[in-house]
Amino acid sequence: MKEKIKVNKIITSDNIKYLKTLPDNVIDLVVTSPPYDNLRDYKGYTLDLHGLGRELYRVLKDGGICVMVINDSTKNFGKSLTSFKTIIDWCDNHGFKLFENIIYNRQGVEGAWWKKRFRVDHEYIPIFLKGDRPQYFDKEELKVPSKHGGKIMTGAAVRKKDGSQAKSRKVFINPMKCPGTVMTFGNSCGDGSKLKHQHPAVFPDKLAHDMIKCFSPEGGIVLDPFSGSGTTCVVARNLGRQYIGVDVSKEYNEICKKRLEQEIINYTLDI
Repeated sequence: MKEKIKVNKIITSDNIKYLKTLPDNVIDLVVTSPPYDNLRDYKGYTLDLHGLGRELYRVLKDGGICVMVINDSTKNFGKSLTSFKTIIDWCDNHGFKLFENIIYNRQGVEGAWWKKRFRVDHEYIPIFLKGDRPQYFDKEELKVPSKHGGKIMTGAAVRKKDGSQAKSRKVFINPMKCPGTVMTFGNSCGDGSKLKHQHPAVFPDKLAHDMIKCFSPEGGIVLDPFSGSGTTCVVARNLGRQYIGVDVSKEYNEICKKRLEQEIINYTLDI
């Protein structure tokens, strides 16, 4: 039986089991990072990304977005392909569209293999869309300064579809520009509170901030089915959104609740 959705809650549960209690078409945005490829100890949790994708598609509103931070482990010099397999599975089998795949530019660590392979300086952020187009999209706060902002320069001699080239023309360079599909969110190892970093794997507050601002309206419901230390929930509430955080670990949920008590601006926690 589907229960009425309760917001601004931290739920201790298997995420698929909990999602099955929710009505269809109630969530505006999902921002999450699954515990992929057993790279960390997540208190015995067994990952079912296929089943999760099915339930997330169901509970998202038409035009809803799911933002996932994910990468692939390497074994015997080969990538696991978890990220790509998940993208194909969710699009082919659950109905999602891949709205975009962002490259999260981060400073990697040169581990034991660094002499035999490239240092990994990125993670993937596939952005999944339910429906024909996003119900909400505003990238203004994500824009970054243009190198030549405010100048008038000669250029724009683009190649046309038929192979011919347009003539150069004078173009005013806007002070701010779209960040594009390679994004930097600062140092994920140093941002946020000490509470946050009691969790073994976190993503930057700025990442959650930018995705929530871009893809959800004020008052919208933001879900994180792997809420961990609570970054998505804390940022969502500070941006005037409602949140639901789900994690199977009571220990991590206690961290999340403490952060919500200490880091929310002018907000009394209702749990």
